[in-house]
Amino acid sequence: MENSFGQPQSVVVLGGSSDIARALTKRLCAARAHTVVLCGRNQKLLDEAAEEAKDYGATTTDTVKFDAKDVTKAARVVAEAFEKVGGDVDLVVVAVGLLGDQFAQENDAAAAAKVALVNFAWPVAALAEVRRRLVDQGHGRILVMSSVAAIRIRRNAYLYGGAKAGLDRLCDGLADSLDGTGVTLQLLRSGVVRTRMTKGQAPVPFTTGPEEVAGYVMKGLATNDRVIWSPPIMRYAFAMLRHLPKPLWRKVADH
Repeated sequence: MENSFGQPQSVVVLGGSSDIARALTKRLCAARAHTVVLCGRNQKLLDEAAEEAKDYGATTTDTVKFDAKDVTKAARVVAEAFEKVGGDVDLVVVAVGLLGDQFAQENDAAAAAKVALVNFAWPVAALAEVRRRLVDQGHGRILVMSSVAAIRIRRNAYLYGGAKAGLDRLCDGLADSLDGTGVTLQLLRSGVVRTRMTKGQAPVPFTTGPEEVAGYVMKGLATNDRVIWSPPIMRYAFAMLRHLPKPLWRKVADH
């Protein structure tokens, strides 16, 4: 159960080896999360993240290895993570994502499908199991990492943006379905973040680092806001950008 300050004490992180997830996990542990189960595809990075969690205050950590291209095992991954917590889960973070290479993959059926599987299909399957388990226990929170790329799709990244858009919209409905259950869902819509995934990309306005994103998330988790924006100015920037005429949007977005 969350402590008297409303802070989660038991956390499952799907995609726990990502730079943003690791930064957030450290802050959650510093804020009294004592049990953390980190799930991802790279065991070495998961082990490093688990040690970091202990350094920041976790007393119990564990890992689950999985492949986000295998949707059929998503429910099993969630079940294993919940079992390793050994009790109620206060917060589930869904941080699974793959940016991909738009121009290398847009004419490759298998590669395009991989982007959709990792960014949309696997999280959707996992969320179905997360929803069931949290509703059964009668409380809990879900944080899903979306992107401002989901708000309006760019030609230069439509595989990634389209998949994130699907997840973003699905989570809006999922959050509505949780009304009255004791479970809540928040979306993180972040701009470009300096991580391993974006290495080599040209800098763009309002780029942040993982620690900055984690800070915004921690502030957002303390609210009832459905969407957490990172940085907050993105809320206002995309309130305008989403309504730009298509020719102007193309000039702004693709250069």
